Amino acid sequence: MASSYKMSEQSTISEHILQKTCDHLILTDRSGLKAESAAEEMKQTAENQGNTVHWAALLIFAVIIPTIGGNILVILAVSLEKRLQYATNYFLMSLAVADLLVGLFVMPIALLTIMFEATWPLPLALCPAWLFLDVLFSTASIMHLCAISLDRYIAIKKPIQANQCNSRTTAFVKITVVWLISIGIAIPVPIKGIEADVVNAHNITCELTKDRFGSFMLFGSLAAFFAPLTIMIVTYFLTIHALRKKAYLVRNRPPQRLTRWTVSTVLQREDSSFSSPEKMVMLDGSHKDKILPNSTDETLMRRMSSAGKKPAQTISNEQRASKVLGIVFLFFLLMWCPFFITNVTLALCDSCNQTTLKTLLQIFVWVGYVSSGVNPLIYTLFNKTFREAFGRYITCNYQATKSVKVLRKCSSTLYFGNSMVENSKFFTKHGIRNGINPAMYQSPVRLRSSTIQSSSIILLNTFLTENDGDKVEDQVSYI
Repeated sequence: MASSYKMSEQSTISEHILQKTCDHLILTDRSGLKAESAAEEMKQTAENQGNTVHWAALLIFAVIIPTIGGNILVILAVSLEKRLQYATNYFLMSLAVADLLVGLFVMPIALLTIMFEATWPLPLALCPAWLFLDVLFSTASIMHLCAISLDRYIAIKKPIQANQCNSRTTAFVKITVVWLISIGIAIPVPIKGIEADVVNAHNITCELTKDRFGSFMLFGSLAAFFAPLTIMIVTYFLTIHALRKKAYLVRNRPPQRLTRWTVSTVLQREDSSFSSPEKMVMLDGSHKDKILPNSTDETLMRRMSSAGKKPAQTISNEQRASKVLGIVFLFFLLMWCPFFITNVTLALCDSCNQTTLKTLLQIFVWVGYVSSGVNPLIYTLFNKTFREAFGRYITCNYQATKSVKVLRKCSSTLYFGNSMVENSKFFTKHGIRNGINPAMYQSPVRLRSSTIQSSSIILLNTFLTENDGDKVEDQVSYI
């Protein structure tokens, strides 16, 4: 009995030890699996962080730095180059300011949200401010392109009226209106703000949600993109039509004839040591046979013939400028269309996959940001003056190139039904602009009793051609 009991007890102890050993081995195996799983998770996290860093570096060097640098070059060029300081280029400079602000204040913070996996890394109060700046600067960039297209169409369709209002002050007023419209479109974002009653304020995503900003996402997209896009498309095709019409009028002009009426202003300087200051002389039709000393008939005919080619050259310049604008608008369309179409779809489609649409928005918004860096590249490729200026600025040479000062073309309204006194006032007024002393102005009446002693004569012609009641005026290209 005792022996049997002792054997049974030893058997129970052996089974208990065996069970403990098995349990220990199972626990050891499970812990090993957990450790292996944790190691794999850490490895996957490290790879994801490495990919995030690579994307961040790519965006910094491929998008952010070129956007900031390129737009700074545009601002410097318009500010320092006298040849670029006219009305339309002030629009381009304001556009460059908007794009520069996108590169300085919008892109870096958007990059931070990518690195923190869409979690807002900054104080909560800065979230609506950043969203406001994002909408404001992007809308301002789009509105500037719309304003440039409108301004160019008006300048080609009605050049005389456009020139009368083509001053620096008028340009600044238009730019102010563009910025006010952009502010009006973006202001609902900080007014409405983001949701403040969140459970964890340190784990939020700074974005325009459908529940809170659904109406703004729809109507804001219409006002900030689709309406300007429609205006740009319509005005661009109207501009092309107007240029073709002007080119047709120039091509079908009678050969070896300038226009029905040609008015030339002659800047002449006397050679004698007792000569008077510069004089402006208006030659009318009654003096077409008058002989000018020191100037041969052949020279005058060559100058008049070359002057007749100026309208055709102007048409060519305007067509080339319109092609540049067309390229700008094409890039604008390709860059911003995906974002705004996805944005409207997210606001209207309840049955669509919201997660997929939000992911697409995060991608397409960076495609739109690229638009802010594309415009300086286009200016560099297609505009020689910008290209030369950029080349000097990159080498830290900020001194503008010296150019020979010439008299500006007078492109204001000139009516041939006016009296001689009115036309004399007209030339006197624009002579003052060109630095000519009005006291030395010689009218056609005084011309009859005066001798012209000139060694160099510069003809500044304003051409007005009548065709079916419409007057077409030679005008310098804007870009």
